[in-house]
Amino acid sequence: MAIELRVQNVKCGGCVKAIQDGLARLPGVGDVQVEIETGRVRVEGEDLDRDRIAAALAELGYPEAA
Repeated sequence: MAIELRVQNVKCGGCVKAIQDGLARLPGVGDVQVEIETGRVRVEGEDLDRDRIAAALAELGYPEAA
């Protein structure tokens, strides 16, 4: 299963690492890919909860793009 979100404020490699490390702590998350240019975050794993992932991203400072 995979979930893709577009988020704000992704500007550098440090942002990518913060997102990857932060989401890796969530249940079911296996892999996290982040594209700096587009702000796209792709999360792969099992039994993923889109709302939980979006909330975690917002808490990390990367809210979902409108």
